Parts: sequence; structure tokens; C-alpha cells
Amino acid sequence: MNEVTVGIAGLVVILVMFLTGIELAFAMILIGFLGFGYLISWHAALNLLAKDVYNVFSSYSFTVIPLFILMGQVAYNSGIAKRLFDSAHKFVGHIPGGLAMSTVVGATAFKAICGSSPATAATFASVAVPEMDRYGYARKLSTGIVATVGTLGILLPPSVTLIIYGIITDVSIGRLFLAGILPGLLIAFFFICVIYGWCKINPKIGPPSEKSTWGARFRSLPDVIFVAVIFFLMIGGILYGFFTPTEAGSVGTFMVLILSFGKKDINVKGYIKSASDSIRTAVMVLTLLLGSTVLGHFIAVTKIPMITADWLCGLALPTWGIILLISVIYLVGGSFIDDLAFMILATPIFYPAILRLGYDPLWFGVLICITIMVGIVIPPVATVVFVVSKIAKTPLGVVYSGVYPFLLSLALGAVCVFLFPGLATWLPNKLMP
Repeated sequence: MNEVTVGIAGLVVILVMFLTGIELAFAMILIGFLGFGYLISWHAALNLLAKDVYNVFSSYSFTVIPLFILMGQVAYNSGIAKRLFDSAHKFVGHIPGGLAMSTVVGATAFKAICGSSPATAATFASVAVPEMDRYGYARKLSTGIVATVGTLGILLPPSVTLIIYGIITDVSIGRLFLAGILPGLLIAFFFICVIYGWCKINPKIGPPSEKSTWGARFRSLPDVIFVAVIFFLMIGGILYGFFTPTEAGSVGTFMVLILSFGKKDINVKGYIKSASDSIRTAVMVLTLLLGSTVLGHFIAVTKIPMITADWLCGLALPTWGIILLISVIYLVGGSFIDDLAFMILATPIFYPAILRLGYDPLWFGVLICITIMVGIVIPPVATVVFVVSKIAKTPLGVVYSGVYPFLLSLALGAVCVFLFPGLATWLPNKLMP
């Protein structure tokens, strides 16, 4: 067999192994090692595997991943999300659908210190859904918005997905963080518009709550301001070169700890749980990156990325059609495999075609993140829907019925980013040229 045939066979075997229950990371490592050994030599494969294991787990640049995950876990296990939700509730809770809008505002603010979508969905499922139940909200609206708004963690910094994309493609993480801000806020605004329209059509689905006084509103702001300070300190520090993304993760984690301990929202036991959960998640992500690295060497030998780029560029399609085709592949693949894992698997294959077509890597990263946001809320592998269903004790069908209207916001966000690339590129080009 020639190199291309071996490469395609290897990718097919990886997918088959995943469907049998084997973790994708280990499948990538195994097939990458066997494929490289078969095409080059077993001695070279053993040497390369040893180097890859050492390089991934000893890389200083990869320490940014566990640090931002730890920050998110500390925020998840503390009461920060509840205070953000309460503050938003005081400002907009009195309008139809206001509590659902408060969930969007609170979760968007929470994303400034938590880059995990499942953690955000779990937090607001326990904080916002009971409050919406108290005011008579329909479960499909309350659980649907909690599940969907959790996806913003993929796009808004400090997004672990953007960090991994930056590592895979060697694109500045700071610039990627900036690229995700405007599209993320735009999609959050679209969520609010859907809630408003839905409640106008059917007022019973999201009745208003009582109106808070301006005094109560202003008293709720210090916690929001503290979170904003943490966010701007991290992004500003990266922007002006005061510290690297890894150091920004350290600073952010330390400040979230100060806020949590100062408010007595977390104790030593809670911190130990946060550290344990973050280590478990970080090891999973790093193992995926190891699998991608090992498989990447095998795929590079097969020349599949270059052949794929030639094939895509040679299609009788306009460039937007090629981008649409790639996005559909990410969407379909991420519907059957964990979306983050599929991004790690697919990006090295399609990235050369993106460069060949002349598209900005920042723009492509944001577009793929929006695609992933859709992937984690549609069946069959809808991670955040499963989380919300379990915590809110709501049937999956009810949660899905609430998610579908908000898919319009994600689709509209993707169209806006596609038609107006400046939404993703203007801020990083302006602030980090």
C-alpha cells in the first residue's frame, strides 16, 4: 500500500476504535505509532513516541491549559455564578423573559473566568433553573437557554478550545482570545433577542419577576466589577506584554481564589475538589494533544494534509463553498465524536487548505468554534444537554425543544462572522498588530 492508502486506512481504524469505546486519544497514539513504524521504521517510531511524550508533558506552553481549567473549576465550585446571576436579575428580571436574559448576561460574565462549557451549564442549571421555576418559567425555555448559553465558553476567553486551536496551529493565543470577544458578545445578544421574541409570542413561557430598586441594583455591582477586573487584567496583561498566557492563567486563578476565599464561597475542601477535577480534565486534554502530536507525524508522512488541500482547492466550488464543506465536516464529525477531540483530529488535516485559500487563521478558528458550539447541543453527542438534563432532572426531549430556537442565534452568528470577517479580525489587528 502507498502512503495515502495507509493514512486513510489509519483514520478509518481510529474512528472504528472510538466507536467500540476506546478513548480517542489512545486510538490516535496507537495508530500514529503503528502507521509511522510501518511507513518509516519501528526504531524511528519508538524514538519519536518517546520524544512526543516528553515534549507534550514537559512543555511550558502547555501549562496554560491546567491553569485556566483550574480557574474555571474554582469559579464553578464557588458562589460567583450565583452573584452574577442575581445582579443581572435585579437589572432585567422585571421584563418578560428577564430571568432567561439574566442567565445569558450572568453566564457571559461568568465565561470571563471559566472556559468550560459543561461547568458553566452545570453551574447555571443549579442556580438559574430553580429561580426560573419559582416564577413559573416553562422548563423548555429555562433548560434550553442554560444549555445553549454554556456554549459561549468555547468562544469567549479564556476558552480552552481557542487555546488548543492556537497550540495546534501555532497562532497567538492572545490574538485568538481577542478574536472571540466580538462574535461571542454578538451571539449572546442574539440569544437575548430570541428570548424576547419567544416571550412576546407566548408571554406565559417567561413571565416577569418583581422590579428591583436602583439601590439594590447598585449594591449588586461590586461582584460583577471584580470579575471584570480579573478579565481585563488577564487580557490586558497579555495584550501589553506584561505576562504570557500561562502567567495570565496564574494571575487569574490567584485572583479568583482571593475572591472566593474572601467571600467565604469556598473552603479548603472545595479547593482540593477544584484542583482534583482540573487535574483530571487537564490530563485528558493533554493526552488528546499527545495523541494529535503522534498521529500528526504519521499523517504528515502520508502527505494527506497537502493532498487534501490540493483536492479542496481544486474543487469546482467557490471558496465560500469549500469553507461551508469543511464546516459541515466539523459539525457532522463533532456530532458523533467529542467536539474538542474531533477538532484536534481534523484541524491538522484541513488547516493547510485554509492557508492555501488565503483565509485568516483567526477567522477560521472563530468559525470552527461556532461550529463546535452547535455540535455540543445537537444529538447524538450533546454534552451540555446531558449535563443540564441530569442536574435539572428534566427529560432530554424537553431540553432539546428549548435548545432548537437558540440554534438560530448560533447560525446567525456564523453567517455574520462569515460575511463580515472583521468581527473576528478587527480587535486583534487593532490591539495586537
